[in-house]
Amino acid sequence: MFCTSPQSSAVERSAYVQNVIDVARWTEEAGCEGILVYTDNSLLDPWLVTQIILQNTDRLCPLVAVQPAYMHPYAVAKMVSSFGHLYGRRLYLNMVAGGFKNDLAALNDTTPHDKRYARLVEYTTIIQELLKAPGPVSYHGEFYVVDKLRMTPPLTPELAPGILVSGSSEAGLTAAAALGAIAIKYPQPAECEPDCRENAVQYGVRVGIIAREDEAAAWQVAHERFPEDRKGQLTHQLAMKTSDSVWHRQLSQMSQETKESRNPYWLWPFENYKTFCPYLVGSYERVAAEINRYIERGYLTFILDIPPTREELEHVNIVFSKARQLVAS
Repeated sequence: MFCTSPQSSAVERSAYVQNVIDVARWTEEAGCEGILVYTDNSLLDPWLVTQIILQNTDRLCPLVAVQPAYMHPYAVAKMVSSFGHLYGRRLYLNMVAGGFKNDLAALNDTTPHDKRYARLVEYTTIIQELLKAPGPVSYHGEFYVVDKLRMTPPLTPELAPGILVSGSSEAGLTAAAALGAIAIKYPQPAECEPDCRENAVQYGVRVGIIAREDEAAAWQVAHERFPEDRKGQLTHQLAMKTSDSVWHRQLSQMSQETKESRNPYWLWPFENYKTFCPYLVGSYERVAAEINRYIERGYLTFILDIPPTREELEHVNIVFSKARQLVAS
């Protein structure tokens, strides 16, 4: 289980650092493995946010979003090595190919969608080799060339970063398989997801959860937290036009198919541009049953949305406790 760190674009500047610290500490107290730190053109540098998290937690592992257009692979490996040396903490890397064409165009990156994933494989391979090789690394690819490049200080093997990649497109799945990475999906309802237990690739999902003892109470909280926002809906429609992301199109299509349904799967926050993942809403038992269905299909990593309070993570923990009971039985 991972949570997600607050976005700098959604929090007042004066309150942002403390908000990051609070959410990181709640996430650690809840027993999560780590916390996702976003990256895009509109946000603070994720490595600076990562340092805030490391300085204010004891064992939490930041899951840092990495965009090849922003940094050379050596710089990423140096960051991982440096944090390992300073804090003795493992990092995870969320390798992002880039889905918003306007962001990429501003950087003069005109690489087509599938080619970006081919580039991502080369990029990540260099990072992995630098962090595990005892000697210098040479690599000659289509997109990157390094010659006798050495990483100092070296990273101890137990701190080797975990790698996550979007698994919503065929290109993303191919990249995940090549890198031995966990393929993360923005899922459909569990009954619509294929059984991937026999696949060579490990899978995970990114979802939000709102659960209470009573079904009606959960939906009340959900609608209070995510009221209708016409401006957000227009922003969502604009984002659809400027993105070539497969998961963005899939979720938008799914929102139409599930709009009238009262099952736990809920896309209203996504439609109002409040978050990028589907939500599961309902009683503890009903949401736990849905989580169990994902697990039964082979999805074993869960990245949760930004928690608004410490108490919300307590509700989430109840759901996962019940889901584990279902798995055990």
